[in-house]
Amino acid sequence: MATRSMTEPAPLTAGQRPRRPAPSRLAKRIGRYTLLVVVAVVVLFPVYWMVLSTFQPEKYSLTYPPPFFLHGFNLGALTSLFEQQPIVAWLAHSLLVSVLAVVITVLLAVPGGYLLSRLRWRGSGVFGFLLLFTQIMPGAMIVVPELQFYRLLNWTNNLFALPAVYAAFTVPLGCWILKSAFDNVPGEVVEAAIVDGTSRIGVLLRILVPLSRPALTAVVVVAFFVSWNDYVFASAFITNRGLYTAGLGISTFISEEDIQLYQLQAAAVVFSLVPAALYMIVSRHIVRGLTAGAVK
Repeated sequence: MATRSMTEPAPLTAGQRPRRPAPSRLAKRIGRYTLLVVVAVVVLFPVYWMVLSTFQPEKYSLTYPPPFFLHGFNLGALTSLFEQQPIVAWLAHSLLVSVLAVVITVLLAVPGGYLLSRLRWRGSGVFGFLLLFTQIMPGAMIVVPELQFYRLLNWTNNLFALPAVYAAFTVPLGCWILKSAFDNVPGEVVEAAIVDGTSRIGVLLRILVPLSRPALTAVVVVAFFVSWNDYVFASAFITNRGLYTAGLGISTFISEEDIQLYQLQAAAVVFSLVPAALYMIVSRHIVRGLTAGAVK
């Protein structure tokens, strides 16, 4: 007869009640859940208010005190937005810029991560530090010199040149995410492939990249979000209203004379749908990719 483990709780006898948690443990649990609820309310309330203001009549959103629950249902904000504003063109421009930024980031971050992870060369530590150092500087510090550089190349008001700026911020982060993922691939697998005659490029494309799909997905999402949500660089490099991205277009609803609050809320909802849908589709891979290398 197998002996019972010392850590295994003894079975309950007839009439015996399960042990209740200690008061201190129960208080900690209540406090933890209360804190989570408060944080969730603070974070999600602006989103809730944005959606509420979009789908209820405008008169309720502008009254004081405003109602905190839906009063009526009206699609007037969305209708007027698509009829009076070129929101479809703005979204198309943002999507184009974001996709190009993702492509550039992936093409540069994959070999960069491989360089940091699998190749041993003098100065690799300094190179990695310089990549991290680029993430310390805020974008507002370099927008002026970047603008001067773009003007010299005549790249302003060019949607195909704008993604290069975003890639300058996302490539270093992508290199480090992929480095952590490549480090997790067993060295025996790589060595076996090399013995079989696979080149270094073949090892990268046939072994490391397929085994690091979660990390690659995380890089794609990060690059997409950075490009989609940008306003600073787009406002500096794009002055032609016909080339506005969604972020620039939405900013035109706010002026010194008036704020088109009704359309502004509707545009914010539409603008948030694309990244929200993308995140919901790949959220599981994002978590796995960002934590790659945390546990070995």
